[in-house]
Amino acid sequence: MDHRPSGVASDALIHPGAVVAPGARIAPGCRIGPGCVVGPDCVLDEGVELVAHVVLDGRTHLGPGVRVSPFATIGLPPQDLKYKGEPTGVVIGARTHVREHTTIHRGSTGGDGITRIGADCLIMCVAHVGHDCRLGDGVILVNNVMLAGHVQIGDFAVIQGGAAIQQFVRIGRMALVAGMSGVERNVLPFGRVKGFRAKLAGLNTIALRRRAGLSKEQVMVVARAVHDLYRAGRPEDQVDAIAQAHPGNALVAEILDFVRERGRHGLCPFGRGTEDEDADAA
Repeated sequence: MDHRPSGVASDALIHPGAVVAPGARIAPGCRIGPGCVVGPDCVLDEGVELVAHVVLDGRTHLGPGVRVSPFATIGLPPQDLKYKGEPTGVVIGARTHVREHTTIHRGSTGGDGITRIGADCLIMCVAHVGHDCRLGDGVILVNNVMLAGHVQIGDFAVIQGGAAIQQFVRIGRMALVAGMSGVERNVLPFGRVKGFRAKLAGLNTIALRRRAGLSKEQVMVVARAVHDLYRAGRPEDQVDAIAQAHPGNALVAEILDFVRERGRHGLCPFGRGTEDEDADAA
């Protein structure tokens, strides 16, 4: 007789040393290895693999093909003194890979109650994703990255090893944060920031060339727009002028829309050498 909980598909492979609570929903093709613990409100879509010693709690929903490596924890309570046990959760998109010792905390009532990670992301070893964070598709967090609560990261951004992102910071699409950087302010789409107190050091020209398919000349147009955005003082005050100077340029328009949103933090300040570095990289 099969004694597995009623919400577990008959062909799901569950190691005898795993614990799956009644109420959990496990789709066909899932694999749950030894030492894993799956809470009662968790949902695993088709083909999810928990390799070994993974802990899932809260209202955690893993999309199709998600793979979680040993000793990762997903959906545990947020590190927020205001949290009083409300029923919050985590949603992770299809095919995302969460590596060893990563911690992803569930949302809080200070946000919408959900920590969200998109599809096809790679969250490397010992990374931390705080409560109410929102990561787009294709995001890469390298080893030891630390995201405080409510951080937003756009599609295909890369956060290199050991970087720390302050709460409520926004990081735009295809941005690059250099390793060991401390990011206290917002990072433009396609921006490249670095430093103990991160400053804008240019554009992520590799992403613009390889992923966005821009030519060297097109990259330089975007770089010039960003340079002009900062050149005359507060970038927020230059938005209309830059828009008029670059009509019809979708990437420049995306950058300007990001600046208009403002949020709780201003933009990372402009560092020296940006124009020369962009020219060399392009």
